[in-house]
Amino acid sequence: MNDLHIAELDTEEEIRLAFPVMHQLRTHLNEPDYVELIKEAKDTDNYVMYALFNNNRIAAVVGFKPMITLYYGRFVWVCDLVTDVDLRSKGYGEKLLRFVHEWAKQNGYTSVALSSGLSREAAHSFYEDRMHYEKVSYVFKINYKTN
Repeated sequence: MNDLHIAELDTEEEIRLAFPVMHQLRTHLNEPDYVELIKEAKDTDNYVMYALFNNNRIAAVVGFKPMITLYYGRFVWVCDLVTDVDLRSKGYGEKLLRFVHEWAKQNGYTSVALSSGLSREAAHSFYEDRMHYEKVSYVFKINYKTN
């Protein structure tokens, strides 16, 4: 029998436990940079992180933050969502994203939004076909060199 539960990852130790799964999505990050970015995002940007556990193993991870903009109003932005590659197609990502939807509703937010890389076509199908998200915009980005 599977013991599924969702829990917030708050301590540095909990955040580190999620790195192997999160690294599957954010391959450009090493563990120290990942921990530093999560801590800063939590401290300055209301970022929260949750994991779906299956028998005490992290199966999927989500990071999100509540936001307010003139375009969306009060909404939740999903920054990161990933299911362990060995555990995909078992409904874990859906359970975790539905958890975010409930969190948003319970905390007075009117919608949930996210972006997904152009090449991630399977993810796009998941968001549109299974989760009923709509494409509402493109995301544009410019990088600056840092010294």
